[in-house]
Amino acid sequence: MTGSPGLAPRLQHLAEVVLKEAAHLSATDNRLFSRGLGTAEVLGLAADEDLAERVDAFVARFGRLQDTLGAALLPRLLDALLEPTGTVLDNLNRAEKLGWVRSAADWASLRQLRNRMVHEYVSDAAALADALNAAHDGVPDLVAAAQVMAGRVNTLLAAVPRAAGPR
Repeated sequence: MTGSPGLAPRLQHLAEVVLKEAAHLSATDNRLFSRGLGTAEVLGLAADEDLAERVDAFVARFGRLQDTLGAALLPRLLDALLEPTGTVLDNLNRAEKLGWVRSAADWASLRQLRNRMVHEYVSDAAALADALNAAHDGVPDLVAAAQVMAGRVNTLLAAVPRAAGPR
């Protein structure tokens, strides 16, 4: 493995983090959407604290996983493989070519959904319900990307010779 000093432990940590974040997002996604989520449920958020907390957790976990993958793990993984790095979109395009994400364009759409979920939260129940459901549809892509990139990190780190210990 190449790249900057200290990259291996950072990659290992990020791989562990994204897998935990993916698991938490999946669990929240399952609880939030188990009975469907439409405009009526969103309109009732003020009266249903449990549902409101699940929506908040979903939005936060969705955004956190996307941030950790796209802004932290992906550029470091590309760097470790001596792949060119650039803007987030450049990195996502490269990740798509490497088979780590299904579609860079879909990823960008998911990013817009994240912003819509945050901004529509207070103003438009129907738009928020639509954004939440679209994000729900994108969760498998985020989770798959987390698993693929973490797997790539583990494969990469397994190939790195360990430093010899004291004799």
